[in-house]
Amino acid sequence: MSKRVDGEPGYGEPGFGMQWGNQDVPRQGAKIAPLRARYRKWGNSGVTTPRERADAILTKAGLEAAGGWGAHRNALPVRAALRPIAAGNAVPTSVVRLDAADPFADTDAEWFRLATAHGLFGEDGGFLVTLGCGDWFRVRLGQKWRLAEVLRNQPRCPEFMTLSPDGKTLIGVTTEEYEIWLIVVDDVPAYQEQRALKLAREESEEEREAAWDGLFSRLRIPQQTRERWTTGLLSNSALPDGLRLDLLVRTRRFYGRDLPADLIDQLLAHPDWKVRSALVDTGSNQLTPGQWSRLVLAEENDRRRWALVSIAVDYGATFTSAAYERLAADPVSRVRAEAASLTSLPVTVARALLTDPEPQVRQSACAAAWPDLDADERHALLTDPDPGVRAAARRLHHREHPVPLAVFESGDLGDATRVVTDSVLEPELAHHLSRHPDVTLRRALADNLRLPPALIPVLGVDPAPSVRGAIALRPDLTEAQRATISYDFDPSVHYSTLPWVHALHNDPEAMRRLSVSPHPLIRRSVARARHLPPDVVDRLAHDEDRVVHLFLAESCDDAPPWMLLQVWHWWNGSLSSPGRPRTHPNFPRTGLLEYADAPTPGYANSPWTTRTPPRNSSSASPSTRTTRSASAPPTTHD
Repeated sequence: MSKRVDGEPGYGEPGFGMQWGNQDVPRQGAKIAPLRARYRKWGNSGVTTPRERADAILTKAGLEAAGGWGAHRNALPVRAALRPIAAGNAVPTSVVRLDAADPFADTDAEWFRLATAHGLFGEDGGFLVTLGCGDWFRVRLGQKWRLAEVLRNQPRCPEFMTLSPDGKTLIGVTTEEYEIWLIVVDDVPAYQEQRALKLAREESEEEREAAWDGLFSRLRIPQQTRERWTTGLLSNSALPDGLRLDLLVRTRRFYGRDLPADLIDQLLAHPDWKVRSALVDTGSNQLTPGQWSRLVLAEENDRRRWALVSIAVDYGATFTSAAYERLAADPVSRVRAEAASLTSLPVTVARALLTDPEPQVRQSACAAAWPDLDADERHALLTDPDPGVRAAARRLHHREHPVPLAVFESGDLGDATRVVTDSVLEPELAHHLSRHPDVTLRRALADNLRLPPALIPVLGVDPAPSVRGAIALRPDLTEAQRATISYDFDPSVHYSTLPWVHALHNDPEAMRRLSVSPHPLIRRSVARARHLPPDVVDRLAHDEDRVVHLFLAESCDDAPPWMLLQVWHWWNGSLSSPGRPRTHPNFPRTGLLEYADAPTPGYANSPWTTRTPPRNSSSASPSTRTTRSASAPPTTHD
C-alpha cells in the first residue's frame, strides 16, 4: 500500500468520510489525493506555477487541451465526484493486478474500453480529467497517451478521475493494496439523487439541524453571497410562505410581481415603516386599488402619509372611491394637494378640491377638474385671488386658445417652460421662440406636439444638441426626415419608453415602420411591446443596439430563444423584470449542452457571442456584430 502525500489528509483516514454517511466512508487504501508531490518534481525544471505544473503533467500523459483548466465551471465538483470512487462500499467495475507484466498498459486499455462503452468522450473526443487540485481540465487523447503511468500518486499507484462533458459518466482509477480498481458511475445525477434520498431517510431532524449549524459555523459567507441566496430563494416557488415573509421583511427586496395577495396584506400591515415603504417603492405595480387605499389611509404619520401619496402619483396608482374622498378631506393640506394629482381622480372629488381654502390644493386640482368645468367655473379659476391658481388656470385655458406673444412676455402664465411645451402658440410667438437665446425654451418648443410644421426644419439644425435630439424624437416625423437630423445619443444613459410609441404597440404596421427607425430610442421603445409581428421580432433581435435585445427579452413574449440565451449571458434581471430573460416562456430549456463550455453569465466573451445566427432562426446563436456594437450593458433602464 502506498503512503499518502506529506502534509495532505489521507482519503483513507478516519474523519474524511464522516459527513458522507456510513456507506460513504472511504475504504481502507483509497488514496485519491492531490498530486502536489508530483508537482514538486517539476519544480526544478523551469515550471513554477501550479497551472504550469499541471499543464506539464497533462502534456507528459499525452493529453491535448480541449478547453483547458476551468472550462467546465458548472461541472460536478471534484470532491463530489470523489465520493462514489472512495466510498467504503464501492465496487470496482474492472480490476488490474499490480503484479501483471505491464499494469499501466493494462489499466490504460481497460480505461479506454470502459470510456468508450459508457460514453465518456464528447463529440470532439473531449473529456474532463482532474489532478486532484480542485478543478477539472478539459482534454482529449493525443497520439501517444499513457494515463496510468503519469497520473499517479506514488510509483506504481495510478490515481485519477475522468468525467464526461455532459457530467453523466464518471470513471475513477484508484490503487488498492494489490490491485488497480476502475470504478464506473454510469449516471452521476441519478447516483446523487439516490444518495441524497438515502441520507435524508437516515438523518434525524436533530442531525440535520446540527449539520446546517456546523456548516454555517465553519464558513465565512460574504454578504454578496447571502444576498444572492436570498434572491434565489425568493424566486423559488416552493419557498414556504412563512420563510418568504421573513426574507421579505429582512431584505425589503420585493422583486416579484406575483406575490400572493395574503402575503402583500401582511406586508402592508407590518409595523416597520421601512418594510411598508419598500414594498410600494420597489413593487408598487402589484398593489390593487384596495391595497393602496388600505396602506395610505392606515398611515397615521402625516409625513409618511404624504410620501405614500406622492409615490402613488409617480406610479399612476389608483384608489377606491372612498379612499379618494377621504384623502380629499385629509387634515394635512399638502396631502390633499398631492391627492389632487392622483390618477383616475373622480370629477366630484376634483370639484370639491377646487373649493379648498388652501391655494396650493386648488392649484393642484385645476388639471383634474378643468375638462368638466363650464365657462363660469373656468372663469372663476381664471380670476381666483391667488396668482398661482390663476396661472395654472390660464395655462389650461391656452391648451385650447393660442398664446399671444404679449401675454407670454407678461409672465402671467407662470412657468414659461410648461407654457411653451403644453400650449397652443400663436405663429408669431412660435417663430420668436424658435430663435430665442434661452436653449431651455427652444427645447420646450421642440417638445410641443402642436409645433407648426414649418419650424421643424429650423429646430432640426439648432446649434443645441438637446433641441435637435427632441426634434428627432417627434412622432410627426417620417423616418426619412428623422434620418436627416444630427443628434447625440448616449447608449449608456437611462431613457424611458417614448409614450407615443407605447400608444402604438397594438398597431402592427406602426411597429413594422418604427422598427427600422434610425433612432435607437424608438427601436428600444418598439421592443417594449408585449407582442410584435414575427418579422419585427427578427429585425430587433438582430439590432446593433443590444439594449434593444434586453428590452425585447424583458417585455416581448415573442422574443426568440437564441437571443434570450445571449441576453442571459450578460444580464441576470432587474427590479422591473427580476427573472427575465431566464424566466421568459421562450427561454430554451433543452439543447443547452453545446454551451456547457461557456463561462458563466457576466463574462464578456462567450462561444455563443462569436457565431452568426441565421435569419428567422429559433435556435441559432446571436451575431458578433451585435455583441461588439455595445460593449457595456446599460446602467439603468425603465
